[in-house]
Amino acid sequence: MIRHIVFFTARDKAGIDQILKGLSVLISIPHAHRLEIACNRKSDQLGNDIDIVVYGEFVSETDLAAYKAHELYQEAIRCVRPLRELRFAADYELSTDLRFAGTAGLTVVARRGGLASHQ
Repeated sequence: MIRHIVFFTARDKAGIDQILKGLSVLISIPHAHRLEIACNRKSDQLGNDIDIVVYGEFVSETDLAAYKAHELYQEAIRCVRPLRELRFAADYELSTDLRFAGTAGLTVVARRGGLASHQ
């Protein structure tokens, strides 16, 4: 599973709704296992510069590449690029790139080739 996370800042805060509308076409692309588009709540005590977040999960690198090659992805770029200031993106694979994760007191350390659980 590959996680694809993109952060956007708007050139003009009045354009945030237009950016959301432009990004909303992404949810029609069939290659994502999960896709979320949301406004940042801006509740972090250290930094709230990011306006919009796109979070996607893809079963494979092939699915992520097909998502990025889709005509609706290109349409979203055409709509959003003139409205955004910054764009930051990160992709990582759960099975090989994840180093630490914690849930309810259980810590999971990922190593190449598998996961090792530690209580």
